[in-house]
Amino acid sequence: MSGKQKLGSQLVIGALVGLFLWMDPSFKTTLAVPFFKNVQPDLGFWYTVFAALVIAGASNAVNLTDGLDGLAIGPVMICGATYLFFAYIAGHLKLAQYLQVPYIPGSGELCVVCGAMLGAGMGFLWYNAYPAEVFMGDVGSLSLGGLLGAVSVVTKHEILLAIAGGVFVIEAVSVILQVASFKTTGKRIFNMAPIHHHFELKGWPEPKVIVRFWILSIVFALMAMSTLKLR
Repeated sequence: MSGKQKLGSQLVIGALVGLFLWMDPSFKTTLAVPFFKNVQPDLGFWYTVFAALVIAGASNAVNLTDGLDGLAIGPVMICGATYLFFAYIAGHLKLAQYLQVPYIPGSGELCVVCGAMLGAGMGFLWYNAYPAEVFMGDVGSLSLGGLLGAVSVVTKHEILLAIAGGVFVIEAVSVILQVASFKTTGKRIFNMAPIHHHFELKGWPEPKVIVRFWILSIVFALMAMSTLKLR
């Protein structure tokens, strides 16, 4: 499949997820904005478009991160564990009310999905750790990213994915900036994009790049969880 075909398929799948949720009368199309408990804009039917962008964006961001041995699966596992936590809270009426987050009946079932992703990720990392014996490829990275995006949509923590998945955002933004800079000025901002290759060319050994990005992912996950009380 070409890049346009992949992106088109991702947007269609994401839109179908959004449409399914929009048709559910018990599902609210409002957005929960981190740090601002009283800011909840209602997107109505446009929520389907928003869901498509979140799912497709997450899918491609994870794909861009998958460039070194174990680099993508580490943040995927950390982000999955974070959303396991959010899914449980969103599906628990008293906890959702106490922490002032949207209550989504049945979303606690996603804990099983997130737990399965975490466990499968551990098994995969055993063989994907540097030097890798197996590789993720588009089949793994695109689907795992899409799954994270879908879980964030169902649990009503869509915007928070940009914080919990901060490493993915940095990777995607580095590519966007690199392409935009080269097309407009003919100059590159980074030695190479995505940004993990920039640090490689700066002389960082591959394992050091990987572990430091894992550390950043843990920091971003803690920042995301802190928003439950900082509001």
